[in-house]
Amino acid sequence: MKKLCLLIAAIASMTVFVPSGALAQDVSLTGLGRFDGWRENSLIGYGLVTGLPGTGDTRRSEVTRQALRNVLQRLGTTVSEEQINSRNVAVVIVTATLPPSANPGDRMDAIVSSIGDARSLAGGTLLMTPLLGPDQKPYALAQGSLTVGGYAFEAELERQQRNFPTTAVLPAGAMIEYPVEASILKDNGQISFLLSEASFTTAERIAQAINRSQGFQIAEVKNADEVTIQFPGTQAELSRFIAQLESLRIVPDRLARIVINERTGTIVAGSDVRISSVVISQGDIKVTVKSDNEASQPGFIGGFANDISSLIVTNVDLMVEEGENDTVASFPDTDVGSLVQGLSQARVGTRRIISIMQAMKAAGALHADIIIQ
Repeated sequence: MKKLCLLIAAIASMTVFVPSGALAQDVSLTGLGRFDGWRENSLIGYGLVTGLPGTGDTRRSEVTRQALRNVLQRLGTTVSEEQINSRNVAVVIVTATLPPSANPGDRMDAIVSSIGDARSLAGGTLLMTPLLGPDQKPYALAQGSLTVGGYAFEAELERQQRNFPTTAVLPAGAMIEYPVEASILKDNGQISFLLSEASFTTAERIAQAINRSQGFQIAEVKNADEVTIQFPGTQAELSRFIAQLESLRIVPDRLARIVINERTGTIVAGSDVRISSVVISQGDIKVTVKSDNEASQPGFIGGFANDISSLIVTNVDLMVEEGENDTVASFPDTDVGSLVQGLSQARVGTRRIISIMQAMKAAGALHADIIIQ
């Protein structure tokens, strides 16, 4: 009864009057998705890292020797395979993300990863590496000193390592060589806005907000995740039109979700997630099995017998205890935030809260999706 009283008192004390506007806040259009065509692009390249302190690829890596010969030949030097016997070089894959709009001379970061048997890339320098797009065009060139957030040392069969030194970062080491300009205006004069969370309600609100701002019907809902907009102006007016759309404020539809992280005991739920009237009953039954092993040593008059040993006697006690602080509580219509806080104040563990919520979901009293991480 003590826990029941604490539970009811905690829920009663946490009744908070929340303004209606706090449950439905408007956000900018850019926080709900993106315009079709305005996207980043992945780049990839293949190159060499030099200047490693003996932590590069071994002689077994034929790819490294071949790549080094190709580089030296382009620089006017011809070497044979037998002349290449160094662990100061490593073959790597270089990746980068090209922004939607870029001009020649702009710089961006790149990630360098070893693909050979190198132990560490610390102290290395990436040679000039073209970064190709999906169309096999070189959009950028990467070159420079690497930054490795770890180390690996080995001596006398002892090894110490921190993080992963076979992956490095090239800060602002990739220079864009080919201009990129994303196009969001299609040939038919339409612009598509793609929602990050599919919702017909949110899509309809976006279309209504655009039509109100322009004074006539130019936007319509094509799907739960797409709103099409008929551009009414000329190409020169496109930037100003997009800026007007981005400044619109829309109230998105709230998805009823409860996210539970069992490892950290974190429960995240919207305060507007409701639960119907429900009765929660949770009791503990503790079963304890205790075994005591005792040795029975026989005694003999006139000596001991060689063929007789001690006898081990096992006594087993089975104890069943019912919890004294069983919880039985009835909740009226309320929100899940008050329920979780009340259970926490009553010292109900995270595992039990998860079980209670899953049971409430199965009973049809919890109107939200439960996501357990």
